[in-house]
Amino acid sequence: MAQIGMVRETKLSYDDVLAKLPELLKVEGFGVLTRIDVKATLKEKLGVDFKRYQILGACNPKFAHQALTIEPSVGVLLPCNLAVYEQDGGGTTVRAIDPIQTMAGADPRFAEVATEVRTRLARVLEALG
Repeated sequence: MAQIGMVRETKLSYDDVLAKLPELLKVEGFGVLTRIDVKATLKEKLGVDFKRYQILGACNPKFAHQALTIEPSVGVLLPCNLAVYEQDGGGTTVRAIDPIQTMAGADPRFAEVATEVRTRLARVLEALG
């Protein structure tokens, strides 16, 4: 099976990663638009226990505008999601959308903007340490 998105595993705690990510994203021109607490949602809606897991919806307005100008339907792939979850035994996994897989994979007209967004998200993951 192909890897979904870009991944970074870190020894940092889940709480530390969630605290650090918004600032790292800001450095690359992204803001966090949404936070989905998957653990809380699954508990509330299904009554099941799940590991601590959040999905952050990040947006870089400049690149979102570029992509939407190319093709408005790309909005279904926005914002750029990052999944943050605890690893069994400690540490945290952060998985970011790979716009080369999604946007550029769907339509080659997005190749340039997808490459730039991917580069910036990769720097965010790398900066987590």
